[in-house]
Amino acid sequence: MQPGSLVLLSGNANRPLADAIARHLHIHLCEATVGTFSDGEIRVQIHDNVRGADVFVIQSTSAPVNHHLMELLIIIDALRRASVQRITAVIPYFGYARQEKKTAGREPISAKLVANLMTTAGAVRVLTIDLTARAIEGFFDIPVDHLRAGPLLADHLRRQLPAARTAIVAPDEGAVDRASRFQERFGTQSKFAIILKHRPSPDVSEVRGMIGDVKGRACILVDDIVSTGSTLIQAADILMEQGATEVYAAATHAVLSQGAAERIQDSVITNLIVTDTIAIPAEKHFPKLTVLSVAPLLAQAIDRIETNRSISELFV
Repeated sequence: MQPGSLVLLSGNANRPLADAIARHLHIHLCEATVGTFSDGEIRVQIHDNVRGADVFVIQSTSAPVNHHLMELLIIIDALRRASVQRITAVIPYFGYARQEKKTAGREPISAKLVANLMTTAGAVRVLTIDLTARAIEGFFDIPVDHLRAGPLLADHLRRQLPAARTAIVAPDEGAVDRASRFQERFGTQSKFAIILKHRPSPDVSEVRGMIGDVKGRACILVDDIVSTGSTLIQAADILMEQGATEVYAAATHAVLSQGAAERIQDSVITNLIVTDTIAIPAEKHFPKLTVLSVAPLLAQAIDRIETNRSISELFV
């Protein structure tokens, strides 16, 4: 293999996405065994010669989070010991991102620990999409390329909804910046609203009110993660009560925890648009779900990193 040759290697978290990225780059995935021994320990063996290669490891740390995280760490260690030139961890969905700060005494900051583990394993760069908090970039002592899926989602929806008759809605105060950037891409003729939410405990939220006027408009709720679906469902109910004509939801990461698919399908939400940063099993697909691929975006970013070109130009 030529020094600096581009190599893609995938763990088991989202092989369809890795295959799609490889197709866009017109290369094949590196041959490797990523499995388990009989006792459950993770087994990794790289079959191709990768000495001197520029390797990109594609692995979302999605459920089962700990297993996929360990796969990623062990793959990185195997590559480092195989004398590769550079290892970039491509993590479309960064698990533990919601544990980026202490909310009570005697709690860990798990996102920082995960960042330390990746660096220690041997990653020298991270490529990810829509971290819950941008501050997580600072948890790493290595470069982080932070992509945004908002333009992809906004472009999809603006082909369906006229901006002048639409409102962009942040489902909580933490989503205001994300929703604002979405509105810039979607169309500034649209109105803007904010749902006021209180979260008494993890995965439990209560809507307390709304700022903004959505009467007679289609609404688009913009968030980064759909987990239980309760935040979006409660927000959609409030919007319909306030006179919205219909409610769409756009989110990057479809965690879709137990029962979320059924709850969203039974809700007033017209359509939930997500990306494939997380592999969505067949049983979690439902009629109201639309999945857009981030493979072209990641392929472009990988090509730019490999050829030392600007990533920020992707969002101009």
